[in-house]
Amino acid sequence: MNRTDPTTVEIIRNSLVYASEEMGIALRNSSYSPNMRERTDHSAAIFDNEGRLLAQAEHIPVHLGSLPWGLRKTLDYCNTENIELAQSSMLMVNNPYISGTHLNDVTVIRPIFYSNILLAYAANKAHHSDVGGRVPGSISTDARTLFEEGVVIDPRYLIRKNRFVNSAVTALASESRTPRERRGDLKAQSAANFTGERRVIELVKKHGPETFQQACAESLKKTERLMRSRLSKMPSGTYHAEDYLEDPDGHDIRLKVTLTISKGRSKVDYTGTDSQVSNPLNAVYGVTLSGVHYVTRTLTGDDVPANHGAFSPITVHVPKGTVLNPTFPHPVAGGNVETSQRNADLLFRAFSKAIPDKAPADSGGSMNNVMMGGTYKGKNWAFYETIGVGLGARRGADGIDGIQANMTNTMNTPIEEVERSYPLLIQQYQFRPDSSGPGRCRGGSGVIRSYQALVDDITVTVLADRGRNRPQGLLAGGPGAPTEVALYRRTHRKTRKIKLPVKVTVHLSKGDAIEIKTAGGGGYGKPNGRSKLRVKDDIENEIISRPFARRAHYLTGIEF
Repeated sequence: MNRTDPTTVEIIRNSLVYASEEMGIALRNSSYSPNMRERTDHSAAIFDNEGRLLAQAEHIPVHLGSLPWGLRKTLDYCNTENIELAQSSMLMVNNPYISGTHLNDVTVIRPIFYSNILLAYAANKAHHSDVGGRVPGSISTDARTLFEEGVVIDPRYLIRKNRFVNSAVTALASESRTPRERRGDLKAQSAANFTGERRVIELVKKHGPETFQQACAESLKKTERLMRSRLSKMPSGTYHAEDYLEDPDGHDIRLKVTLTISKGRSKVDYTGTDSQVSNPLNAVYGVTLSGVHYVTRTLTGDDVPANHGAFSPITVHVPKGTVLNPTFPHPVAGGNVETSQRNADLLFRAFSKAIPDKAPADSGGSMNNVMMGGTYKGKNWAFYETIGVGLGARRGADGIDGIQANMTNTMNTPIEEVERSYPLLIQQYQFRPDSSGPGRCRGGSGVIRSYQALVDDITVTVLADRGRNRPQGLLAGGPGAPTEVALYRRTHRKTRKIKLPVKVTVHLSKGDAIEIKTAGGGGYGKPNGRSKLRVKDDIENEIISRPFARRAHYLTGIEF
């Protein structure tokens, strides 16, 4: 077999990358829920016929790192259970111990055939705002098992012979407080995979199946060589780091990592991390793997393609039964959104000992999950969003203000959409003054966002972190401000402020408000007079969570 010329290899690789991006566009444009339509809380990727990642869009890092692991687990499950991924079919799964994140994230997979030969898979993962469970939004602070977090769906057909399997759609929708959105969003996910399939088939028709497969294989080999080259330029050695996650019960959960870099390879070992816990802060292995792949990629350059080859030189060991690799059926909803963030900071700390001139200080370290729900105009409603933080500073660059940091990459929900769709009033939304960590380069500023209830009986759950353990600076840089949550309880005569834990469920009556002040990023280097830089009022309304490119440029210094 002749080797495919390099130009064709790059054309096919880049075409697959944009096919993944187009999948995300199709999903966003056809979705029903504000969480997908406005916040774009979804991810898409394309795999070869062996389940190796070929291309992914720059969507949500915690989704994308877990998609390859989840696809492999799903294929293994189907093989064991004799489920055939036939032509014109599509699978759905949300069991985190198979799909790799948490129950809200539903993965949909489409096998792609050409001339009756399996060539690839199109897959996407999207966060559904409510899948049942103890609280509206499905991410509680006190679930004791996975089954208290919502409906658990093992791999099953969503589509057979290009027709929806109604029982599969109902399995998700009937358990949700918002069934119409669930049905619509599943259709949007299906549309995304159909889009990916069309683009792959177009490439195969243009270049031929043999050239397509050979180009994909060569692209993976080229990427692996490039990643090995980048890792070989880092100082060889063994580096240790630890950090702490805040348990709802008031104690700290230790995360520990040992990073070994040698001869163009890296080994990440989490031995010493605390055992799994009886609350939702456990993170399944796919989430932990996402953090390793994300951090490594941001520190090795954006010109390293995000495919299977980039991750081949990386070995990850996570002891079974720990908070970063729990056993079924421990609850995991918060592990995907909070523990993943702590893992990213932990890994950056370890890398900072090898390459302090490239690694950043701690970010705000939380997705700051806000979930609300109740009954409005005779219908159930459920609202979910995350709030940005300050990014940690690095050498030569201040941290970015008010951004969805590290493992998340969503947009904010526009105020107009919140107030149009839900019985809520956004009272305040601005950068948080004096929240950035001091340093020669200051950390990014956090955010203040407050919601007022316009009706009675609204259940609110906040799942955040960094309430006790502030984001730390690097090389004598100072810490960012901690997360703060407050309830403003309205009475007949006055409004009373009540300080709340950062992991809490409360009930709002009409006129009450809840306020979240997110953490700032840590500073870099010894302060030199800029340590108390205050965010100016004239930029307080400029908060727009930008995509991955903004963050990756900051971390790598490379313009996209």
